[in-house]
Amino acid sequence: MGVNLKQLAAELQLSTSTVSRALHDSHEISIDTKKRVREMADKLGYQPNPYASSLRKQKSKTIALVIPEIDNNFFTLAINGIEEIAQKKGYHVLIYLSHEDLQKEKAVTKHLQSGRVDGILMSVTSQTEEVQHLVDLYNTGIPLVFFDRTCEVIDTIKITTDDYDSGYKATTHLIDAGCKRIAYLQVSEALSISRKRLNGYKDAIKAGRLIDETISGEEELIITCGNSNEENYEIIKTRLLAKHPPDGIFASVEKLAVTSYYVCNHLGLNIPEQVKVISFSNLSTAPLLAPSLTTITQPAFNMGKKSAEVLFTMIENKPMQDETQNIMLKSTLIPRNSTK
Repeated sequence: MGVNLKQLAAELQLSTSTVSRALHDSHEISIDTKKRVREMADKLGYQPNPYASSLRKQKSKTIALVIPEIDNNFFTLAINGIEEIAQKKGYHVLIYLSHEDLQKEKAVTKHLQSGRVDGILMSVTSQTEEVQHLVDLYNTGIPLVFFDRTCEVIDTIKITTDDYDSGYKATTHLIDAGCKRIAYLQVSEALSISRKRLNGYKDAIKAGRLIDETISGEEELIITCGNSNEENYEIIKTRLLAKHPPDGIFASVEKLAVTSYYVCNHLGLNIPEQVKVISFSNLSTAPLLAPSLTTITQPAFNMGKKSAEVLFTMIENKPMQDETQNIMLKSTLIPRNSTK
């Protein structure tokens, strides 16, 4: 009786995903490794699952897109970029919404393990700390690309923006505008983008020598919100009513900037005189807000487009033009009235 994929991988002292990709002649695996894997497979009598193999050989002309939310202008623009490339390739895009819910994300990834799509583009939820379900999905050998919110432990291509640099620039912009106590608002401590943006914020605070300006140290100004707009409203309201409120707000995601505007309006706080606001945002109406919102705008359409291009390169088993596993696009800081 032959061995299964896991046993074959153990014998070769390789990961199951590497062995799977080698057996499917993936461009990601070296010729020498492919040869070694095939020789050991023949020696041990490895037989692939015929049902799964037949599914993979029959192109579905469909790719899956797994995203945490749809009411975010970043993802709307990214979808447009992905669709443009998919249509050129004659492919359909199946969109799966996890709604920032880890259990829904796990259910979607389990469904996708069947191999009924030719490739997967994914941005993880704000709850995604335990990632075994993503590892299991990757190990099926189905081409997988992460964009924006990535899973850093999985060795596949990731398309991101310069989150650390943008976090640093956004905070420095508030410091240059005269802010002394800058609050950083985030939806998750687990997200890769949150950590990078936060590190940029922290380093800019240190460079601006604002640590001494805080009352209880910088931690009280790092505020983790959630997915509920109502709860976020109360969290931000409480901070702005504190004895030593922030005079600057750096929202790491768009919806927290919008909520900050609502809170300031309710409390009668003037933006930018009493509190200045900057946010990562692709909101098309940002220039029309009162006051207009200063943004770090990500190249969302191009991120979607690049993610799809890379995925189709993997699906078609072509060599990569860009050898790096991490492709980083630059965001743009657009100053407006909210930080004047």
